[in-house]
Amino acid sequence: MPKILVVGGGYAGFYTAWKLEKWLRRGEAEVTLVDPLPYMTYQPFLPEVAAGSIEPRHAVVNHRRHLKSTRVVSGKVVYVDHATRTATIAPAAGEQYSLEYDIVVVTAGAVSRTFPIPGVADRAIGLKTIEEAVAIRDRLVTNFDKAASLPKGDPRRERLLTVVVVGGGFAGIEAFAELRSAATALLATYPEIDFAETHFHLVEAMGRIMPEVALETSHWVLKRLAERGAQVHLDTQLASALDGRIELSTGESFESDLIVWTAGVMANPSITKNTDLPVEGRGRITVQADLRVVDESGAVVDGAWAAGDIAAVPDLTGGGVGGFCVPNAQHAVRQAKRLAANVIAIQRGELPVDYFHKNLGAVAGLGLYDGVFQSGNFALKGLVAWFVHRGYHGLAMPSWERKLRVVWGWVNNFCLGRDFATLAAVQTPRAAFEEFVSRPRPATPETAAAVAPAAPARAPRARAPRKATTGAE
Repeated sequence: MPKILVVGGGYAGFYTAWKLEKWLRRGEAEVTLVDPLPYMTYQPFLPEVAAGSIEPRHAVVNHRRHLKSTRVVSGKVVYVDHATRTATIAPAAGEQYSLEYDIVVVTAGAVSRTFPIPGVADRAIGLKTIEEAVAIRDRLVTNFDKAASLPKGDPRRERLLTVVVVGGGFAGIEAFAELRSAATALLATYPEIDFAETHFHLVEAMGRIMPEVALETSHWVLKRLAERGAQVHLDTQLASALDGRIELSTGESFESDLIVWTAGVMANPSITKNTDLPVEGRGRITVQADLRVVDESGAVVDGAWAAGDIAAVPDLTGGGVGGFCVPNAQHAVRQAKRLAANVIAIQRGELPVDYFHKNLGAVAGLGLYDGVFQSGNFALKGLVAWFVHRGYHGLAMPSWERKLRVVWGWVNNFCLGRDFATLAAVQTPRAAFEEFVSRPRPATPETAAAVAPAAPARAPRARAPRKATTGAE
């Protein structure tokens, strides 16, 4: 059987393997998926996870539970050598090994794109993984706990209650609005803290937010955020975040203990820099419209495919920035389905079909009961848009098992309120055990001497026999 290797188990990778399982005939191909994580993360839910509106485990899809016939390998792809059709795998445990394949599908996604701004590497946190979303939620709640124990007017208190989000795209605005909403809800259980003491700043280098929606809609979002006590800094860049002290290009400065970075993504460099597959100027693997990899001359690289954020996929609708599909979940899932169908078509001697998807619109949640939806010139705002947001993403979540868990969680939160129980201590799980664990007592000099092994007895020195003497001597 031909061996198909799927590099990366994120949105595009999971859906590719999932659909290959569904559409391949028995014995038609062998599929292997390699990813260091055992699950796919539904990234549109990360802002709600950070705000305590979704249980973190419900925003991920377990590979082994839902991929029944795919061989799942927990590990990293160190190098893809397509010239020899081999990939070097570093498993979660054990030594590296080479894995041969006939067809490779590169869907390793994207990572946060940052700039060498002082302090960002040490103080900021991204919002691309479920672990980051949970850490943000725990930090927000923990900071409220700490601030409540400090006197009003204490600079440390203001620092703890100040949140900064860098990046005014969809991810940044959703994270910013959801965290503002979460902080407002937290105030009900912290009578020691006033609303005016909480400070939320969004820093955006461009002159507007959310370029995916109409300018009028973005202005409405700015107005809503301002009404909720959130401040947006447009045409502003983050100059420094050393030791949590925020310095903006406008000259403003303040301190913050929670800095969230959402200012763009880039193709996963751990793959694009470790392969002989062609890569374009922005670091993405070059593909044609049917998702087959092509070289600089436009010739198809046999047996190589790519999709999702790691690939430069032509946007045949003409609406993509620079002529390429934008890196979002809407494109990733549809590209994965088309890629799986095309791989099977080639195997069966049929012609592949070009990927073509006209943007259905953009939808964003702005905290509980507030949202925005834009499709062409049509826009919805407020509660109705919030229902559209939840309805769309609830249906888009892979598998009915995951859909039911997410929707049931929303129902629970509606009836019981958001769950803000923090699990920050999970980062140091052995701390409580180590604090009270019994340890062997250190040895005293007397004890050490008593238990020290006795020195071996020294053998007597052999003495030479003395010569006999005579009286004449």
